[in-house]
Amino acid sequence: MPFEWQPIEVAEEHRERYLREGWWNDDTLGQLLAAGLTDAADAAFVVRSDRRPFRGTLGDVDRLARRLAGGLAARGIGPGSVVAFQLPNWVEAAATFYATAYLGATVVPIVHFYGAKEVGYILRKTRVDALITTDRFGAQDFAANLDLMRSEGLPDLAWVAVVGERSFDELLDDEPIAEPRPTAPDAPALIAYTSGTTADPKGVVHSHRTIGAEIRQLGAIQPAGRPMLIGAPVGHGIGMLAALLLPVWRRTAIHLIDVWDPGRVLAAMVEDDVSSGQGATVFLTSLLDHPDFDPAVHGPRMATIGLGGAAVPRAVCERARAIGIECARSYGCTEHPSITGSTFAQSWDQRCTSDGTLMPGVELRVVDDLGRDVEPGTPGEIWSRGPDCFWGYTDPTRTAEAFVDGWYRTGDVGILNEHGWLAITDRVKDIIIRGGENISAQEVEELLIRMPGVAECAVVAAPDPRLGERAAAFFRMQPGLSAPTLSEIQAALDAAGLAKPKWPEIVHAVAEFPRTPSGKVQKFVLRERLRGIDG
Repeated sequence: MPFEWQPIEVAEEHRERYLREGWWNDDTLGQLLAAGLTDAADAAFVVRSDRRPFRGTLGDVDRLARRLAGGLAARGIGPGSVVAFQLPNWVEAAATFYATAYLGATVVPIVHFYGAKEVGYILRKTRVDALITTDRFGAQDFAANLDLMRSEGLPDLAWVAVVGERSFDELLDDEPIAEPRPTAPDAPALIAYTSGTTADPKGVVHSHRTIGAEIRQLGAIQPAGRPMLIGAPVGHGIGMLAALLLPVWRRTAIHLIDVWDPGRVLAAMVEDDVSSGQGATVFLTSLLDHPDFDPAVHGPRMATIGLGGAAVPRAVCERARAIGIECARSYGCTEHPSITGSTFAQSWDQRCTSDGTLMPGVELRVVDDLGRDVEPGTPGEIWSRGPDCFWGYTDPTRTAEAFVDGWYRTGDVGILNEHGWLAITDRVKDIIIRGGENISAQEVEELLIRMPGVAECAVVAAPDPRLGERAAAFFRMQPGLSAPTLSEIQAALDAAGLAKPKWPEIVHAVAEFPRTPSGKVQKFVLRERLRGIDG
């Protein structure tokens, strides 16, 4: 293996079960993608971009990917190789992903707004053989970043190709491959890097079996309907699944946009008769908040929306339902993408007050600080395992810390009721401990988001010399409105019956929240700001 990786041992009884039940098979990611792209060759593939727009078909992208695979193979890429790409949501990103998979190599998507620090770490940690990128996009100067990274040492990187320059075009001059290359189904197919916190990002390794199980599993519960315009970066797990993998498995069109502009998204929905707003709640609320949103025009195109990747306030589901949009929540992470989920056949209360029930093949435990199972209805940390759960990080130390007897420790806190419905209540790191008492940030956020004019809110721990921590509330308001005052917040929470020790004691307004590539609020950044503000 070109990079350091010590996969966990999946118990033989679980391996046999996953194969027997059909959650695993011997198909490689390349075979899965080739079959879907061939079957859906006439389906549309559209990229909305000021710089590299594209309108064609999945067949066009398949042909591009096979030519690119031929060029990669001629340069020594095959099973055991590692190919990274850092590109916006362009057709070349899709072609690179598919081409790498066709060759049985390991693909490493990198979100397009990562800088030299993160990208350099990823390239070195994963011992990447080849990188496909562009010269610049948005605030990132990829060429300058590459010069800096090379000056610090990239011993394994053999070559770089730049989209829009001859180095990439030359990759398309060789004979295209006819069929995907064979490789072991247990081999690494994908390394998806998480956004990280204050430390370096974590490389999540998925085999052909685990990512194949995830595609089949998640695709099976999503309703048929209009294609979805995806703005989440394809360099991140959520965007990659939603834009590059699930549509191919389902034989449907692919629509991408490289910069999330709600006004432009709303116009595109009408022009191409597509849906949008799926994923983290910010994608949905940014459309609902935009002055161009018309419930009569856009509502029918957003009749069913799947939400996840971050906390989903019930108030958002209620707001959507009032204009004819039905929501369904789900829960997962890069390491274990689909742990629980809801379908639109289930009741609204089930879909929007919980994160669903276990996905096929998945098992779950809710445990206390000592790893003991708690009673139904009692909050605890979520441990999971299943056919789509990853097999380890690129850092073996992190792998050892993340697993206990085959169970993945998610770091999320939730409540599992007696009927098997799971509700996420917090991240372990997001719980506020005020004078020894635990405060659920999500419980407070659920009430604050109902205040007039609030578009989004986040509650985090602020340092307190006497109590250790106290709650601080950050607000992003709807256009033209001011954040509520501390006295208004306290009055609203008092009226809602929330215990006084849980009330925020600090309030700040933000124009925009710091976010992960999936749209989740980066609470650790807010906590760091508070430490700076409060000295």
